[in-house]
This record gives sequence, structure tokens and C-alpha cells, in this order.
Amino acid sequence: MERENRFWQVILLALPLAIFITFVIWPLANSFYYSFTNWNGFNPDYDYVGFDNFLKIHTDQLFLNAAINTALWIVAAIVVPTACGLSLALLIDSRIPGGSVFKSIFYLPICLSAVVVGQIWVWIYQPDWGLLNTVVEAVSGEQFNYAWLAKPDSALWSVIVAWSWQQTGLSMVIFLAGLTTIPEDLVEVCEIEGARALQRIRLVVIPLLAPATVVVIALNVINSLKGFDILYTMTGGGPFNSSDTLAMHMYNESFKKYLMGYGSAISVVLFLIALIIIRLYFRQLRKVDALHG
Repeated sequence: MERENRFWQVILLALPLAIFITFVIWPLANSFYYSFTNWNGFNPDYDYVGFDNFLKIHTDQLFLNAAINTALWIVAAIVVPTACGLSLALLIDSRIPGGSVFKSIFYLPICLSAVVVGQIWVWIYQPDWGLLNTVVEAVSGEQFNYAWLAKPDSALWSVIVAWSWQQTGLSMVIFLAGLTTIPEDLVEVCEIEGARALQRIRLVVIPLLAPATVVVIALNVINSLKGFDILYTMTGGGPFNSSDTLAMHMYNESFKKYLMGYGSAISVVLFLIALIIIRLYFRQLRKVDALHG
């Protein structure tokens, strides 16, 4: 019986393992390999160029621009969804009327695909009849037709707003789960001692939410590094590369300029950045577990 159980365990694990190797490990290994070549994506004849692709990164102004935009995107991913998710979680946890309804409404965007979210916000930002410009016109009483996605100064931030709107619901749910672990008697003691609501949040709630905060920040940063589909839907990296990120730059180099070797080198750099962030996340998570353990 034990041998038969082991046989079925191997069979049941073999299929998902084969799928993982085929669609994750093998493409990853190919990316590393092609990053050392000048392959164009079509011609089977290509040359090994060593570290030339990685050396090109240092002189590529578009890569530098994409790196700066990615850094801004990551900072916004840390601040905006985290702050908004925490605020919503605190409001819903305070037993406001219809809290469960609001929870579902705010969580709904994360259930939509990034392409759908991007298209919704393209309509919102539409210069002539978009919701945002219509609201501004109604408030100001003057005609307002600003092209949010067509201006280099506002394109990236407009996409960040759309992305943050989608991610806030996930942050809210994680914070709500963290709030359930805070002892109510501890909060009640602070209230008896005369601590105001903001003092209770600052001195008790936020420190005890450290494990949830670490998870929220890590997920937002990792998801921001993968932020390609919403960018592609809304701006395509434009105008004039003003909303270009490393993921978008990698796509443009690989599939528009057919520099698959150089695009693979960019993907390797992006992978290493994600690896460092994940490493820092696990290190911080261990510190938080040790502190609260």
C-alpha cells in the first residue's frame, strides 16, 4: 500500500512539475542564454557576444529613463496602495454602516484584469468626454480638455493612479486580516487611559500591523515590477518614452526592434532586481516574526 501511494504521489506531482519546468524554468534559462547573444528572434544563426548586451545597458539612455520611471513606480507602489489600503481597512473595521458592502466595492478592481482596468481609465482620462475632465469642468465652470495620457508630464502618474486604484483593494483585505489579530482589550485599555483615536492608531494599531504591512509592501513592489499590461493598454510607454518602465523597455527592444538578445539582457537585470527585493522581503519578514513571535 505504501509503495502504491508513493507511485500516485509521483504521478500527481509529475504533471505540475513538468508544466512548471516547461513554462517557467525553461524560458528563464533561455532568457539568460540569449542575453549573451545577438539573436533577433527569428534567424537561427546568431553569435555569442559575451557581456556586450549588459555593457550596452550602461550607455542606453532609454534604459536609464526606464529605470528612473520604474523607481518612481516602485515608490508610488509602496506609498499609495499601502496608505489607501490601510485607511480603508481602518474605516471599515470601525464598524461604519454598510462596511461589508464597501469592502466588496473596494476589492472589486483587483478581480479585473489589468487590461480591463487600463481601458476603464483610458475612458476616464479621455480629453473630450472623459469622466475626470467632465468633473473638473463641472467644478471649475470652465472648459477643460487636458490630455492626461498624451502629455509627458502626466502620463506616468496617470497610469500609476490607475494601477494604485486596482491594487488598493488587495492591500485593504490584508490589513483587515491583520486587524483581526490585534487584541481588542489592548485597544480598550488605551481608550480608557484617554488615548484619542489617532493616538491609538499610531501607538498601538500600526506597530501591531507590522507583519501585514511587510506583506502588503512586498506584494505591491513585486506586482509593480510586473506592471506591463496596464502600461501597454494605456500609453504603450509613451508619449516620448515618458511612461516607459523596464518591463515596457524590455518588450520594445525584444518585439518591436527585434533585439531579442538585448531584450533578454534587460529581462535578466529586471529578474535580479526582483530577486534582491524578494530577498530583502524574506529577511524583513524573519525580523518581524522574531519580534512578534
